[in-house]
Amino acid sequence: QVQLVQSGGGLVQAGGSLRLSCAASGEALINYAVGWFRQAPGKEREFVAIIWNGGSPSFSTSYASSVKGRFTVSRDDAKNMAYLQMSDLNPEDTAVYYCAAQRSGSPWSAAEYQSWGQGTQVTVSS
Repeated sequence: QVQLVQSGGGLVQAGGSLRLSCAASGEALINYAVGWFRQAPGKEREFVAIIWNGGSPSFSTSYASSVKGRFTVSRDDAKNMAYLQMSDLNPEDTAVYYCAAQRSGSPWSAAEYQSWGQGTQVTVSS
């Protein structure tokens, strides 16, 4: 089973950008779709984005409506890495962000992911 370690995040002003990284080890990331979730204080963990692996559909992506057009998910399987580029951030984006990997299952359900990163805090000030 793949292990995930996250980096990036931090404090940024509204309108700014951040990039989160997710490094995989123990197994080739190409075997997994990679999803990104976030959890704000007092709220449930919510789906942010997913990038599928080379199987089907090949490297396609999907985004939550709240981030579409502002966030971009990508992957570099040669480096066993996945990324979440976040732009035009606003205070409502403040949360702990998680990357997660799944071989199959509903991409929008956190319960369908087999491996999780440790989470990284993103704070957007107004």
